Amino acid sequence: MSSFVHLHVHSEYSLLDGAARIGDLVREAAVLGMKSLALTDHGVMYGAIPFYKACLAQGIKPIIGCEAYITAGSRKERGSRKDQPIYHLILLAKNEVGYRNLMKLSSIGHLEGYHYRPRIDMEALAAHHEGIICLSACLGGEVPQHLLHGREAEAKAAALRYQAIFGDDYYLELQDHGIPEQKRVNPQLIALSRETGIPLVATNDVHYLTEEDAEVQDVLICIGTGKTVEDEDRLQIQTNQLYLKSGSEMERLYPHVPEAIQNTAKIADQCNLELEFGKSILPEYSSLPEGKNAAEYLRELCLNGLQERYGITERWQDEALRSELEQRLNYELGVIENMGFSDYFLIVWDFIAYAHRQGIAVGPGRGSSAGSLVAYTLQITNVDPMKYKLLFERFLNPERITMPDIDIDFSDERRDEVIDYVVDKYGKEHVAQIITFGTMAARAAVRDVGRALNVPFGDVDKAAKLIPNHLGISIAKAMEQSPQLKEQYETRPKVRELIDMAMKVEGMPRHASTHAAGIVISRDPLTDAVPLQEGSEKTALTQYSMENLESVGLLKMDFLGLRTLSIIERTLKWIQELTGGALDFEQIPDNDGNTYEMLGRGETTGVFQLESAGVRRVLKDLKPSAFEDIVSVVALYRPGPMEFIPRFIQVKHGQIDPEYPHEDLIPILGDTYGIIVYQEQIMQIASTMAGFSLGEADLLRRAVSKKKREVLDRERSHFVSGSLKLGYSEDEANRVYDMIVRFANYGFPRAHAAAYGVLAFQTAYLKAHYPVPFMASMLTAVMGSHRKVAEYVLEARRIDIEVMPPDVNESGTYFTPVVSQSESGSLDEGS
Repeated sequence: MSSFVHLHVHSEYSLLDGAARIGDLVREAAVLGMKSLALTDHGVMYGAIPFYKACLAQGIKPIIGCEAYITAGSRKERGSRKDQPIYHLILLAKNEVGYRNLMKLSSIGHLEGYHYRPRIDMEALAAHHEGIICLSACLGGEVPQHLLHGREAEAKAAALRYQAIFGDDYYLELQDHGIPEQKRVNPQLIALSRETGIPLVATNDVHYLTEEDAEVQDVLICIGTGKTVEDEDRLQIQTNQLYLKSGSEMERLYPHVPEAIQNTAKIADQCNLELEFGKSILPEYSSLPEGKNAAEYLRELCLNGLQERYGITERWQDEALRSELEQRLNYELGVIENMGFSDYFLIVWDFIAYAHRQGIAVGPGRGSSAGSLVAYTLQITNVDPMKYKLLFERFLNPERITMPDIDIDFSDERRDEVIDYVVDKYGKEHVAQIITFGTMAARAAVRDVGRALNVPFGDVDKAAKLIPNHLGISIAKAMEQSPQLKEQYETRPKVRELIDMAMKVEGMPRHASTHAAGIVISRDPLTDAVPLQEGSEKTALTQYSMENLESVGLLKMDFLGLRTLSIIERTLKWIQELTGGALDFEQIPDNDGNTYEMLGRGETTGVFQLESAGVRRVLKDLKPSAFEDIVSVVALYRPGPMEFIPRFIQVKHGQIDPEYPHEDLIPILGDTYGIIVYQEQIMQIASTMAGFSLGEADLLRRAVSKKKREVLDRERSHFVSGSLKLGYSEDEANRVYDMIVRFANYGFPRAHAAAYGVLAFQTAYLKAHYPVPFMASMLTAVMGSHRKVAEYVLEARRIDIEVMPPDVNESGTYFTPVVSQSESGSLDEGS
């Protein structure tokens, strides 16, 4: 019966957790000819968006629901489970109104009613019932529970209460998984239906795809509850019938109540939720001056910022350069206004201004946003995009509308203060942190399954250690890469059973946690767009992960905690206390000789991004002499572009000549000795050689990096035709395009490298000139790691800084610098 609807796909101890497993389920449903499918996670809506998309991709109607937990009393009371039992209740969204109410109810359960479970109550249900179909649920529902315990009158009263709220949209639910209690309750439910007129509906819980998967779910429950399959008192589901059944299988279970089967199709016909993806729900800045809109206020702030940034420099006196600055600023503001992002920039400016006022260290920039003059004039970033030849179009491309993405680094010790400020300013209803789901990696899956199956620890440990410790490796790939693991699998039956089972649970969500940086700020209450749950003390957590938030149009902002900023902040504080004067990096030239001499010696322990042994070797060979060299090392020392480092060094030292595909590209590639290091260089080359606008050039960069043959051919034709129009030969154009293709995957955002190059220079400068407070700050930052403390103590002693033991008269909470000041003003001894 192809129109049959399955109304349950649970997520608790379910093999269907995660987007990949949901995709498997939906594909199987399509094979079975199903036209509709419903998702009812336990108390949450984690899977709603990937499920909805997967259904559409298979031509199946998605029905979004939730198996809510409802308490007989008030959700705000915190009684015992005996005094305040918690029941199950199935809620399905008929339309957009129902979907929003579903999100509100799920949020209420977590934020207001959480006690053992995220509970709602009849009050919440009555307030948010519109657009929702309600089912009495499984054996855990209120009506079945009363019937099971011989309370027929209470069962009838409960059913009538739900009917009073939902009317014709309330159904009594029949399930038959071969469980004795269901055999007892189902006839009573049928009788109750005939007595009250409440319609019946037949459903089947789906926890796994096939009947054989019941064994895997048993292991999964053992993992989740910390038991083994040999524990007799463990939680165990006494059926193997929680699989995706076909319509004909369901019909055979209910020949005596055909209307229960027919009502599944009726419910499916009534559920017609259409979600719109791709539109933006941008937040609004809440403190606009009277009489000004967001674009006008942003322009005013930027013009003031332009004067503050450049007004005291020699460049401001040069009329041509001042005109260039003003033109660039006007261009960026025009793009931002046309894209509708003025409010966004004001919001970011506001919370960064707050951080500055509170003395919270803020990073110089991260990612492509450092290419924006608007961001620089607003002091969102602290890298001059004009000085370092950074491109705005790499950040916001007017020819490809994408959401802006300004990631901000804050002192890791004070990041939460900024988040609290945003919550206080925009309200708890409009701000949330983002959920993320940890998954069961290959080694963890082997160890967890080994514990659940009670496999001897030695066998489990050996198998787990034979899996290469590579990020993202799967057990299947490990078998290909590790002959010893494959031999164990093929020769030892117990290990084969362990690995086979581990492969079935590998990749499943293991736990939910808070994303390290992500924050969403919404214009309307967040529960209009996403269900929420309890997060930190002041901030809720979204139930949708980051990629799904973007699908529903919410704008993510990253508030990152960076330890290096705390180290710099603490060092500067100590320098001021010890010298009586504040160190201002704005006044420090980026060509300081002592700093580059130290870098050239490879003495970079504690220097941001330049600490590793490999980078030290590069620095010793390179002998950096300018800030541009630091930026290049940050960009080049990665898998792929590393192969060009020897040539880069040889050209710098005049050992070989640079090679340029065309002399017109020398102004673009001169700083990197003929090697394309940055993505922005690709864009500049396309602009110079093929007449592309920088927006078109950014599209070329993105397209070519995908390495698809048809895309490469199409873009080659576009590039060559543009070059011919500018007077270049076809051979020259193809040679340059080949170079672009070669380097497209290696190119690094110059804006990011320049911003992180600033932090690298600052930490190197502090170590070169103020080693005592700098090393004290480094040691303070790693106090929780004995290995790192030992490493930095050795480094301190290497540069003749004595590290003394604790002293009851002098020691503070942290490592503390105790110094004398030399005539040169540097801090040259201490502990």
